[in-house]
Amino acid sequence: MASTRESNTEPGVKAPGVLFGAAYYHEYQPYERLDADIDLMRKASMSVVRIGESTWSRWEPEDGRFETDWIGRVIDAVHEAGIKVILGTPTYAIPAWLWRKHPEIMADRATGSPMPYGGRQNVDFAHPAFRFHAERVVRTVVSRFAMHPAVIGYQLDNETGLEILHNHDVFQGFVDYLRSRYGSVEEVNERWGLTYWSHELGSWSDLWPPDGNTTPGYDLEWRRYQARLTSEFLSWQAGIVRELARPDQFCTQCLVAGHGRPAANRFDIAGVLDIAAENVYYPMQDALELAEDAVEDEPSQAHSFTAESGVWSLFMKGDMARATKQSGFLVTETNALSIGDSHENFPAYDGQWRLGAYALISRGAQAISYWHFHSCHTGHETFWQGMVNHDLEPNRCFAELGGIGVELSEHAEVLDDIQPDADVALLYSYDSKYALSYKPPLRLNGVEEPDRRSYERIFNACYRAFFDARAQVQIVAEDQDWERFPVLVVPALYIASDDLVGRLLAYAQGGGHLVLTFRSGYADADGRVRPVRAPGLLRNAVGASYQEYSNLVGRVRVVGDDDSPRLPADAAGLAWADGLVTEGATALASYDDPHFRQFAAATVQSFGAGRVTYIGTLPSASFGRWLAEGVLRSVVGTHLWSDLPFSVRANSARARSGARLWFLGNWSWSPAEVVVPATVEDLGARRTVGAGEVVRLGAWDLRLLLEPGPVRT
Repeated sequence: MASTRESNTEPGVKAPGVLFGAAYYHEYQPYERLDADIDLMRKASMSVVRIGESTWSRWEPEDGRFETDWIGRVIDAVHEAGIKVILGTPTYAIPAWLWRKHPEIMADRATGSPMPYGGRQNVDFAHPAFRFHAERVVRTVVSRFAMHPAVIGYQLDNETGLEILHNHDVFQGFVDYLRSRYGSVEEVNERWGLTYWSHELGSWSDLWPPDGNTTPGYDLEWRRYQARLTSEFLSWQAGIVRELARPDQFCTQCLVAGHGRPAANRFDIAGVLDIAAENVYYPMQDALELAEDAVEDEPSQAHSFTAESGVWSLFMKGDMARATKQSGFLVTETNALSIGDSHENFPAYDGQWRLGAYALISRGAQAISYWHFHSCHTGHETFWQGMVNHDLEPNRCFAELGGIGVELSEHAEVLDDIQPDADVALLYSYDSKYALSYKPPLRLNGVEEPDRRSYERIFNACYRAFFDARAQVQIVAEDQDWERFPVLVVPALYIASDDLVGRLLAYAQGGGHLVLTFRSGYADADGRVRPVRAPGLLRNAVGASYQEYSNLVGRVRVVGDDDSPRLPADAAGLAWADGLVTEGATALASYDDPHFRQFAAATVQSFGAGRVTYIGTLPSASFGRWLAEGVLRSVVGTHLWSDLPFSVRANSARARSGARLWFLGNWSWSPAEVVVPATVEDLGARRTVGAGEVVRLGAWDLRLLLEPGPVRT
């Protein structure tokens, strides 16, 4: 199976302009109200709807019998209203007749244990029987509407990669993949260390199914293969769509925001797409408050389906979306009235929807589309509330979202294809994520169970540290261009080839500030622990090493050197401590503990023309912010908006004209006053604000400020 990142070319098709809308399912409505819905869409200044991806049973009610007129009238009606359409291929939720005729296509979560029918994303999408029926319906959908002027693009499947597939055909494909990748069982034996527990293979038929596997190298390759399956499936669909679509129509895929699905590698999927899309959900109400005296170390307000909460996590999801293709992206789903199940009802406070929309736009979103236009009256997601709720009447949410739609229409030219600024690059490693899921270094808080999200937890702590230090972040893949950034943060790079380590060392030697965390450089590209003192090949650059490490069962206070800026009183190490001993590096902080005080909690050392900071623990929020501020002082300097109230964030991007656009948001109930450091145009107030003047922000308020600048080339 060829890597989609190598085998696919990008035709360069883009979504036009700034889009604003919602997912719309007329087929779910309790009575005929298409005209009434379109009237509401006009009032909300909607420019796009996403339709069609959820109802294969409507497209093909019986095997081989296709119907399209039911959605054709919807597309015609929205087109007459001047609204564009993103049309979804309906392959993620199969009709009952297909399950009944082909039960063998159901996904196996464990070998021989098929998932039951009754949900979604529950099929083996590599199975030939599924592919046959999926191709038929995709061809029907695209060929019927490819020439319709309302259709601007196609969404391939939906949130793909939910399950790790254990089906027989998938396992046999995995064996073929290993044969192609490694060439011989002898090579697998050596690289996976299969002498241990007598697991050596004599032939390919000796490879055991993954259910009982205990070998880390096997699991790492198994997870890589699962992600490749997802990318290949989407590439297969994209090929069918492009065969039939107009040249000006794009292919996209709505990825789950943040760290995504278990079997989806966003950087590989990027090669399939013309433009990336993301479904961004985030806890609202108090979870969005930036209060200096209420900083949490671990999120406690996250919904059952979102592992993170806080303003930082919303921005992280935007930056992850942009990272997919290192370009603008579509938000195909985000918070309308309320998100979650029947017990999770937390509608936003006034102003929070607007703040959320512009947070994503400031990180490169070229569309904001809500899920969904109306709340469903039946089904699993009955209480996932839309722009209008079950009464189908305009409400507080509808009014605020409609106001956003008007603003986006007014400011479309300046907001189209903006380029977000970034001070710091943050490297994301899927291999390390897979490896640390299988052998997690951290425990779940308060229990003795392993935290399978250890990588995500460490990554999040790093992102949040620099967000709290008011840096703007760009997330990058291992094989992308990150040498141009003055700061590169590398969380928990457990799996690292010699070549990648060499690039990191060259980056620091060349003048970059490299920030590493514990568990970096520990294993090679096959998951084999390096037989040298940790952090392995990075040891000389770090200027410190360790021979032991310990989990921490509680917070351990950290204290700084007398020559360093004073650490916050609540600064602490959480969950983990490397037994870090300096070997030329300066200890930035150590533990205030009778045992752990012999070890450094964080160090820094000059290396070539650059510097290397190493963090040997999971930093608390205040400790992480302190470390990030120190890194930024050494490289980036003082932020232009350096004297902001804690609740206010200023994010910036370059407009097409070359002018800098500032998104000034107040994430708090308390009004705030901000002294403007440069002459800007307040786009909302339609007036010029001179340098030194005060801009006032109400509770949960935001200002769009345009700073003139040279034309961007």
